[in-house]
Amino acid sequence: MTPEKTYNVLFLCTGNSARSIMAECLMRRWSNGRFNAFSAGSMPRGVVDPMALDLLHRFNHPVDGLRSKDWNEFARPGSPALDFVFTVCDKAAGEPCPVWPGQPMTAHWGVEDPVEMVGTDEQRMRAFRRVYLELDNRIKIFASLRIDSLDRLTLKRRLDEIGRIHRTDADVA
Repeated sequence: MTPEKTYNVLFLCTGNSARSIMAECLMRRWSNGRFNAFSAGSMPRGVVDPMALDLLHRFNHPVDGLRSKDWNEFARPGSPALDFVFTVCDKAAGEPCPVWPGQPMTAHWGVEDPVEMVGTDEQRMRAFRRVYLELDNRIKIFASLRIDSLDRLTLKRRLDEIGRIHRTDADVA
């Protein structure tokens, strides 16, 4: 890991319609040019959830070009060599992943699926916002790491610790 390198980060979820898409957008925001962000799913829904798009738009993220895509796009020859792969849902974390080019470091940063939330539009948007803020917090911490100064074992431990950080409802209010 070197300070001048731009690292490739892939966020995985099953449907690639909300959580991993939000994480991709957040990494682009906080990367300071140090990271390229991607997202994919093991069984992509084929569309980005409209509520996720609305939330991203509200937080001033560019949403043009966002799409739900299969994780095999990133396992093909010629795809970017990945440095980090983060699962953001429990289903994807438990599935056998493809062999990723570049032997990336992996960690599980699971968050609840806001798409599964049943309720009013207001309740559902609160669920999307809660997930967004939890991912935002984790990604800010990750993006601030001095990756080049950490050995692989320490970095892996730190990535796992970040995945255990949770925001409380009080943080979201």
